[in-house]
Amino acid sequence: METKKRWKVSPADKALQEVLSRGLDILPLTAQLLINRGLVDCDRAFNFLRPDLKDLHDPFLMKGMDKAVSRILKAIEAREGIAVYGDYDVDGTTSAALLHLFFKEIGVDTTCYIPDRISEGYGLNAGAIKKLHRSGTRVIITTDCGITNNEEIAFANSLGVDVIVTDHHEPGEKLPPACAIVNPKQKGCTFPFKGLAGVGVAFKLVMALRAGLRKAGGFVSGEPNLRKYLDLVSIGTVSDMVPLIDENRILVSFGIKELERSARAGLKALKDVAGIRPGRIDAYNIAFQLAPRINAAGRVAQAEAAFKLLVTENSREAAALARELDGENTARQKIEMEIFNEAVAILGEDFDDKGIVLFSEGWHPGVLGIVASRLVERYAKPAVMIAVDSEQGRGSARGIKSFSILEGLEACKEHLERFGGHKAAAGLTVRKDRLEDFRDMFLRHLNDSITDDDLIPEMELDAAVNLENVDFRLISEIETLSPFGMQNREPLFCLADTHIIRTEVVGGRHLKFRLRHKDRAAGGIGFGLASLHPVEGEGYRVAFSPYVDEWGGSKSLGLRIKDVGGREVKLLT
Repeated sequence: METKKRWKVSPADKALQEVLSRGLDILPLTAQLLINRGLVDCDRAFNFLRPDLKDLHDPFLMKGMDKAVSRILKAIEAREGIAVYGDYDVDGTTSAALLHLFFKEIGVDTTCYIPDRISEGYGLNAGAIKKLHRSGTRVIITTDCGITNNEEIAFANSLGVDVIVTDHHEPGEKLPPACAIVNPKQKGCTFPFKGLAGVGVAFKLVMALRAGLRKAGGFVSGEPNLRKYLDLVSIGTVSDMVPLIDENRILVSFGIKELERSARAGLKALKDVAGIRPGRIDAYNIAFQLAPRINAAGRVAQAEAAFKLLVTENSREAAALARELDGENTARQKIEMEIFNEAVAILGEDFDDKGIVLFSEGWHPGVLGIVASRLVERYAKPAVMIAVDSEQGRGSARGIKSFSILEGLEACKEHLERFGGHKAAAGLTVRKDRLEDFRDMFLRHLNDSITDDDLIPEMELDAAVNLENVDFRLISEIETLSPFGMQNREPLFCLADTHIIRTEVVGGRHLKFRLRHKDRAAGGIGFGLASLHPVEGEGYRVAFSPYVDEWGGSKSLGLRIKDVGGREVKLLT
């Protein structure tokens, strides 16, 4: 089933284009890209195009940071047992690795604990806290979790264990009784940027710890250079789909450079198995080649393998772990495809509800978030996928632009054991005997809240262009806007009245194009567009991003084609 899209082209602002073009010595079309992203004065645009580590905010602006640093410094001085407790996804794993490696560099041993997705679930749990306490832990530092673990942290307190929460998820109405909470989203936090990933919050803690140790004269063998940890920060940030603006843009921009030259045995091995050539790292490589392999450990195996890969200094061990994760990723893809096909078969091509809720006892919970995302992409409706065992269901939910999935779950919380997450993605636990009640209530809420217009996905295009204006200079200037991601999407252009000469299916799912616009011809590739084949003739509209196609030592213009059609294009207001 093809989901119809509403194309919207941003209106051109010729006056502002001229101001930015002259002030920054850039093409008018590049200036329009900046305008579309709200960068309408030269100073702000200049800072955006040239991110600088000096522009990172003071970590002590984050509420609870001073308490966290004070307690950790006390633990270091008293040689108390410190444990880092991470999440099993990429953000949580890179966060835990970051803290572990920093502590190791300053001569502090830590215990690291990554819970099992299947047997333990997300966040802190009493069993893990008991194990850590018995092993001598007196301080637990969470990464990418903990903000809703009120009962578990109270239990830790009863054992004499202090918990420092570092997290970026939405806090509940009542905060947990932690020794310190470091989360920019908590009330009263003056930190100016709220969009950090969990690994970003962990990095701010490391920044603050370094400052605290510097003040206390606590460095025995020199002060750590934190820049080398930005490779881990970039992977965790890109993978967690947080907005790539403000601090995240700075961290990822410099992190990609560190990732390109990273000496970490694990990351070198991971790049090798992913087939990433030297000097070719960008946010796309992270999101679609590195992150899925790291994530596969937590989804279908043990996340501990990914953590070991990130911290090992042994190249032989790194190679073995990278091959293991590569294999797990292949297994994950197979499981994911089987569940997706089953879900599509259940739903069919035409159903009236404005959302999707499916559950089954045969599904692997580790891949349901990915499947839910693919269902949203296919049907343009919010989706909840739940894996059921003998007592309960554990699920993943994904929303659409016009509907907060978290608010939807909140409306049905009487049927849920627990839930949490973001506007676009969330997790939930529901008792087996409440599954149908939850489904019915959730779908009623969606049917009442979502309009038919909300279900038409929008494709925002930056400009309608002539192909003759798309050249290597434009592509080079577009690169200065990267890394691309949420709230800084890759620029998209529209060609009107295009002659598609021919198409060819490649790799089973993708479509190779040869087209002509006015007097210029170009080739293109449409990933996942094989269902459109064959497309030939004149009068088509084509949405695309340009790139430099290098082959056999020569360079030519290439088009990454995102959509094709003759649909109405209307301007943004």
